Amino acid sequence: MECFEVTGGARLAGRVRVTGAKNSALKLMAAALLATGRTTIHEVPDILDVTIMSEVLRRLGCEVSYERTPGTGGGRLTIDVPERPSTETDYDLVRRMRASISVLGPLVARCGTARVALPGGDAIGSRGLDMHISGLERLGATIVSEHGFLVATAPRLTGTSIWLDFPSVGATENLVMAAVLAQGTTVVDNAAREPEIVDLCRMLGEMGARIDGAGTSTITVEGVDSLEPVEYTTVPDRIVAGTWAIGAVMTRGDVVIERGMAEHLTVALDKLADAGATVETLPGGIRVAMDGRPRCVDVVTLPFPGFPTDLQPMAVALAAVSTGTALITENVFEGRFMFVNELVRLGADVRIDGHHAVVRGRERFSSAPVLATDIRAGAGLVLAGLCSDGVTEVQDVHHVDRGYPDFVDQLRGLGAQVQRTQRPG
Repeated sequence: MECFEVTGGARLAGRVRVTGAKNSALKLMAAALLATGRTTIHEVPDILDVTIMSEVLRRLGCEVSYERTPGTGGGRLTIDVPERPSTETDYDLVRRMRASISVLGPLVARCGTARVALPGGDAIGSRGLDMHISGLERLGATIVSEHGFLVATAPRLTGTSIWLDFPSVGATENLVMAAVLAQGTTVVDNAAREPEIVDLCRMLGEMGARIDGAGTSTITVEGVDSLEPVEYTTVPDRIVAGTWAIGAVMTRGDVVIERGMAEHLTVALDKLADAGATVETLPGGIRVAMDGRPRCVDVVTLPFPGFPTDLQPMAVALAAVSTGTALITENVFEGRFMFVNELVRLGADVRIDGHHAVVRGRERFSSAPVLATDIRAGAGLVLAGLCSDGVTEVQDVHHVDRGYPDFVDQLRGLGAQVQRTQRPG
């Protein structure tokens, strides 16, 4: 088993570059299925999830190649899509990554059928597929669940009006990708507004789709007969940028986040400023600096443009080394607080009550072995380890590999003492 050994006491300082967003790149890869031919996507992060998604596409009949750009954490991904892709995804791949369900919409729209294994992914709470299924059924698909697979059929999807009970990012993406080849007009109300949704719609637009309202709660799609492959650059990863920003404040450091987009992190950066940090928007990036010990600030996670749920573990870790008491409220994924037990092993004073966490700050953590329960929890525990009084061992770091390219190298580049080691399994 691989783990990170994190030596406390380092102050993060310097420059770090953010590559393309994991939560966008995976969906852009799925969108490539909508057009025959070669689609090229730039700034694709060199992470495990991209490797898994690449294999999903290969087993659908695509030729996929990845060329890393040295020193960037990302690279260029090329996807050659056949005239008639396969329509079945394997369980052994889909169970490892929930984002693989995003091939459902494109396959139904393009091929008229799809057989997609029910996905796995992070253990952060129930994330049902009801809105994916009901939305596709409103577009005219027939969907049944059998033997661990969703089987969808539709000779031709037809535009319709769809209301989402919750602004689900995954459902919005799947339904928009299905609607671009549907006959007529589709209106998705209460749609997700995340920058990754805008990125997907922008790429689809360049492929020839007719989409209006991306970034708002109502997205209108005029169906077209076919799309063309494109060359496209992924939007920078706001969650990775936010991780570095919070890390700078926790360690009382000074970090310039190259390609960080402040407009995608407005609430999070405001919270860091309230904690006492200096936050500057620079041409092509963000600078975050902290001189003294931060102040506790309350945080409430909400869909975009609210505070991102993916940054909640880092927000709890930040509060745990700040002065005062903070109330952290989780409104998106009920399982996000699972990692708190690990943070408590480091000496954090956190009490959970339903979807609230009361955090009382302390000066430093006490090093201990801890377990990464998901991607963001793993990153949050590494940041906590930087604020410990010794060496913290973070185990199960394959989770972190799914979301953070070159994580150890980038930490070292900012002055942290972190190494990747093997421990007996």
